[in-house]
Amino acid sequence: MAKVPKPIVALPVAGLAYVASQVYRAGHRKDLPSFGNQETSGTFGHPGDTKLRMVAIGDSSITCPGVDNVDDCFVRRIAIHLSGRYFIDLTSLAVGGSKARDVIDGQLEAAVAQRPDLAFVSVGANDAIRATPVSSYEADLTTIVGALHNVSGAVAVMGVGDLGTIPRLPRSLQPFLTFRARRIDDAASRVAEQFDRAAKTENWGRMSTAFASGDLDLWAGDQFHVSGQGHAIFAEEALPTIEELLPYAVGEHS
Repeated sequence: MAKVPKPIVALPVAGLAYVASQVYRAGHRKDLPSFGNQETSGTFGHPGDTKLRMVAIGDSSITCPGVDNVDDCFVRRIAIHLSGRYFIDLTSLAVGGSKARDVIDGQLEAAVAQRPDLAFVSVGANDAIRATPVSSYEADLTTIVGALHNVSGAVAVMGVGDLGTIPRLPRSLQPFLTFRARRIDDAASRVAEQFDRAAKTENWGRMSTAFASGDLDLWAGDQFHVSGQGHAIFAEEALPTIEELLPYAVGEHS
C-alpha cells in the first residue's frame, strides 16, 4: 500500500489546531459578555387537549444563552405554536457546549427513558468548531437518533447552519468554518435519511442567508449565540419538518 505523503496529512491537523486556538481566544474576549444556560422545559396549551410529549437534547441552541425571553427560544416557539392543537409537555435535557459524544454520555439515557412522542436533536455546531472528525460525528449522531427512534413517535434533527457567519469568531476562519459546518450538516442529513420516522431541518437556505446579512440583532450580546430574533428564524425554518413528523408523533400516520 502506498504511503500518504506527510504534508497532506499534517496540513489538516495543523489547520484544526489553529482553528481551535482562535476559537479559544474568541471565547475569552473581555469586551463581550458571557451567558449561561437557560431552562427551556415547560408545559403549553390546554390540559384537556391531546398530550404531546416532547424531549429536546443537544447544545446551546436549545438552552438559549443570551435570549432575553426564554419563550423566544426556538424549541419553546415550536411548543407554543403546537399548543393550539395539543397539550405540550416539553422536557429539555440539553447542555450548552455539548458535542454529539457528550449527548450520548450525559443526555441520551434520560431522553430514551422519557419515551417521547417527538424528540428534538440539536447538536453538531460544537463538533464542527472543535474539530470532531465528520465520521465520528456521523457515527455518534446515528447512535443518538437510532436510540430515540426506537422509543419515540418521531425524531427531528435540527442540523447545522453556516457557522462562518458567527460575528464573535475571526473573519479569517469564515471559509473554514463554513466548510466544516456544511460537512457536519450533510452528515446529519445522511443520518436522518436512515430512519423512516426522522427528518432533518433545512439549514442552508433562508437561515444561512439571514445570518450572513451582518444583522447583529440576530445575535445575542456575546455575538456567538443567536438572539430571540435569531431563534424566530430557527423556528420558522424548522416548522415544515415538524409538521411533516407530527402524524408519526401523534399516531395518525397510516
